[in-house]
Amino acid sequence: MTLRQELRGARRWVIKIGSALLTNDGRGLNTAGIERWVEQMVELRRRGIELVLVSSGAIAEGMTRLGWKTRPSAVHELQAAAAVGQMGLVRAYESQFQRYGLHTAQILLGHDDIAARDRYLNARGTLKTLVELGVIPVINENDTVVTDEIRFGDNDTLGALVASLIDADLLVILTDQEGLFERDPRQDPAAPLVSRGLAGDPRLEAMAGGSGALGRGGMLTKVRAARLAAHAGADTVIASGRQDHVLVRLADGEALGTLLVADQQPLAARKQWLAGMMQVTGRLVIDDGAVRVLRESGRSLLPVGVVAVTGRFRRGDLVSCVDGQGREVARGLVNYALDDAARIIGHSSDRVAALLGYQGEEELIHRDNLLVL
Repeated sequence: MTLRQELRGARRWVIKIGSALLTNDGRGLNTAGIERWVEQMVELRRRGIELVLVSSGAIAEGMTRLGWKTRPSAVHELQAAAAVGQMGLVRAYESQFQRYGLHTAQILLGHDDIAARDRYLNARGTLKTLVELGVIPVINENDTVVTDEIRFGDNDTLGALVASLIDADLLVILTDQEGLFERDPRQDPAAPLVSRGLAGDPRLEAMAGGSGALGRGGMLTKVRAARLAAHAGADTVIASGRQDHVLVRLADGEALGTLLVADQQPLAARKQWLAGMMQVTGRLVIDDGAVRVLRESGRSLLPVGVVAVTGRFRRGDLVSCVDGQGREVARGLVNYALDDAARIIGHSSDRVAALLGYQGEEELIHRDNLLVL
């Protein structure tokens, strides 16, 4: 058997478990499954592996407790289900880990906890302290108060952001699928499993499909989460949580599921934070020359390389930089609000003062605040 040496050397894991696994596809909380996964995580801890758990299932468990057969669409009903379900979900984990003498900690994160630099650093410090104390943090998105406009979108993305927060070696996404297939196995049962790939390979997104009824994330979100985790140097495994002893077998290096390897050096801490910011407030359309400069030279984005601006953004907001075909090239914190940015695009930096009536920054986005994708 060929072993995955990367996994055998990973000492800090983020494990994400999806809604379909945790709720038996909606038929109540899967307490037997939680018992099995906790038992495996205890074995990983015994081996010296540090763990953080990102758990879906609060809304689905709340639906079951409230007797709802279909997922509601009204925001307040979803938030009510999350509030009810979170109680049962956390209690289930706490009781199982307590059997082995391990403490757990509940952490609910929202987008503002990542977007605000001070709160990001505070969350990072708290999580690292809990891990060092041997506590198992159980993390979920704060569905009770979050709105669609400021949500992470799915717990796959949240898992990747947590991997970045704690400098994890490995993100494990447990799902009800065997892994990523080259084609949709529901339509082509002969489609081969992707055993190994590079997290940044753009071909992976073409292989991914849609989402299920209970969760918001499909295989596409898992592929994108792997790419996000790779910014922090973490590898990602997508595997079936229904396989016997899946976590222990992965720790042994067994080639289960799909391994997506981080194909880049970890970004600096500030750029990892930028990678985690999800809410873009505007777009800068840049010319081919600017695309080359950003990708090949790692320099700042100057006004002369921008051909159009859209959105509603202020100085310091996160904006996306796209090429002429609308493909995202980079994102960063802009030095000018929309109106001023519109006045200086297409001009050289030495014209900024004359165009604006004051001496501003020569860059639209400084390279320290710019993440090339």
